[in-house]
Amino acid sequence: MNESVYLSSAYLAPVQYYTKLYAYPQIYVEQHDNYIKQTYRNRCIIASADGPLALTIPTERTDSLKCPMKDVRISDHGKWRHLHWTAIESAYKTSPYFDYYQDDFRPFYEKKYEFLFDFNEKLCETVCKLIDITPCIQRTEEYRQEFQTNEVDFREMIHPKKDDSLDVEFSPKPYYQVFETRHGFLPNLSIIDLLFNMGPESLLVLRDSIKTK
Repeated sequence: MNESVYLSSAYLAPVQYYTKLYAYPQIYVEQHDNYIKQTYRNRCIIASADGPLALTIPTERTDSLKCPMKDVRISDHGKWRHLHWTAIESAYKTSPYFDYYQDDFRPFYEKKYEFLFDFNEKLCETVCKLIDITPCIQRTEEYRQEFQTNEVDFREMIHPKKDDSLDVEFSPKPYYQVFETRHGFLPNLSIIDLLFNMGPESLLVLRDSIKTK
């Protein structure tokens, strides 16, 4: 049985990501990888009235072509905090649990965080608490390319441009979504889509989205 999983840092990661936090005894979040744009590191996808909507955190440019994830700084460009919270509020204000959880998330869009990794980490801690899971998460101490037989590397597999069906451990369980009658069920969106729509039952959806071999 696999005991450890390696994940990239992620901004309000998709359901697939949180199934790993639920299922694995030990989680390592990579902080020494080179920062890559157009990934979940600084992007989440929610369900808006017009369909899937990507929310992207702007980052500061660096002098180096390669910047470790732990050193990536958040940019204040474009009033992104206001735009993201407005988009989240617009998408989920009629969902069953938005009023219940909004005060847990709003502060993240009012306080400035310097580093993207820290911001993602604190958001993840909040989500885990609300879902009622207590994963054992550690930051990596070095970048590794080779793994033991009881370790699994999902750092690049969980990616907005990769088919989640390639993950043999994941089979998204359908759940209620606000705009489902308009767009059909949209699988593997940001964890906040699950949380705002299903509340305490989010834990059951995560459990039922894990495919047993």
